[in-house]
Amino acid sequence: MKRLYTALLLFFFGQSIAQAQPSTIQVGATTVSVRTVATGLDTPWEMLWGPDNHLWLTERPGHISRINPETGQRTLLLTVPDVTENGESGLLGMVLHPDFATSPYVYVVYNYTDGNLREKLVRYTYNGTTLTEPQVLLGNLPAVSTHSGSRLLILPDHTLLMTTGDAQNQPAAQSPASLNGKILRLNLDGTIPADNPPPGSYVYTLGHRNPQGLVQAPSGQVYSSEHGPDNDDEVNLIEAGRNYGWPTVQGFCNLAAEATFCTANNVHEPLVAWTPTLAVAGLTYYDHPAIPEWQNSLLLVSLKAGQFLQLPLNPAGNALRSDPVVLWNKPVGRMRAICVSPQGRVFLSTSNQDGRSAPAPTDDRIFALENLAYVPTATRRPVAAPLTLWPNPAHRQLSVELPVPLRSNARLLIQDALGRTVASQALQAGSKTHGITLPPLGTGVYQAVVETPAQSYRQRLVVQ
Repeated sequence: MKRLYTALLLFFFGQSIAQAQPSTIQVGATTVSVRTVATGLDTPWEMLWGPDNHLWLTERPGHISRINPETGQRTLLLTVPDVTENGESGLLGMVLHPDFATSPYVYVVYNYTDGNLREKLVRYTYNGTTLTEPQVLLGNLPAVSTHSGSRLLILPDHTLLMTTGDAQNQPAAQSPASLNGKILRLNLDGTIPADNPPPGSYVYTLGHRNPQGLVQAPSGQVYSSEHGPDNDDEVNLIEAGRNYGWPTVQGFCNLAAEATFCTANNVHEPLVAWTPTLAVAGLTYYDHPAIPEWQNSLLLVSLKAGQFLQLPLNPAGNALRSDPVVLWNKPVGRMRAICVSPQGRVFLSTSNQDGRSAPAPTDDRIFALENLAYVPTATRRPVAAPLTLWPNPAHRQLSVELPVPLRSNARLLIQDALGRTVASQALQAGSKTHGITLPPLGTGVYQAVVETPAQSYRQRLVVQ
């Protein structure tokens, strides 16, 4: 049950408690700079890198915002009107539709009151200014002021994973009839996928206590971080139909009763477990050359321990290749959310306004960690080659010609003057020329962009 990692390497000067953020941390041969992006937030819960090159943020009282990662300017999109913040409850996870340019949907999960505290998954539509047209995809889940989960993740097959806590009802985690203590899988319209492991059920995995981290690696493997009681916080490799043991199994199947249950119930043991617990929270995957020491690793933040950790994965992604490494040890207090930008920058947010600690005057905060010495090489991304577009100026119909036929499927992106993707169109492999129909766009100047593994292509596009 209990497996304790005691030989954790501290990169941040070996300190257990600090009063202010470090300006740098040394990661092997790489110096990682730390800067404050934003301050004055209220319990950030989810933080995503958006297709508009902004951070998208939820705060537990109900706020959904966009934050400029360079200036820290915050644009409030919506305060969700029926959020109930009580204890650990409130506005929780969020995810954006993967085809956001053409399907500008924002999915959020939060607690609300309908007689008793409940939980629901809601889809909003982003109109460029605010979030509108709320549609409840899944609601009326039992909830209490703790153990609500909940992270969201959209898979490449356009299904959505949603973690739920056991809502302090431990037997529910093992009950196939309950949606608590599970990872659920839904279609993006809220229906049940036909190939879910129990047919006709939202349940994707069961036996969870309170999973609050969820990420997919490029390999397709899904990982989740999960709060234990006083022992055995976990990071798990998530596989469809598997049982993760709670409440009978805590951590590994290394007690006699646990081993019997694990054998009989297809229990998947964690990749790693911590006793004493850290209160593990946000989880992401890192594989960018900007910080090579972190490549093929999970990055994890924690609340109670205030730690930021690296979990190096083996090449197969099914085990750790070495013990977890503590990168920060309580320099900024509690941390809940983490994400990575396409440039290899890591963003962390504190959670010191959540009632569990003494917040600093500027809390809550977002920090950016980046290797300022990293410069992408020309061999990684050649200079963009031109596209041929006609007519140009265009209205609705557009022909796009590349210099060579596509070797694999790609997407044409139409970007506005600020670099935001406003339209997206699939391009099929094997052809140089592609005809597309543009969605309604405002009159102006845009960029047409096609990215392939070997080359990027772009051309100025005028829309009348």
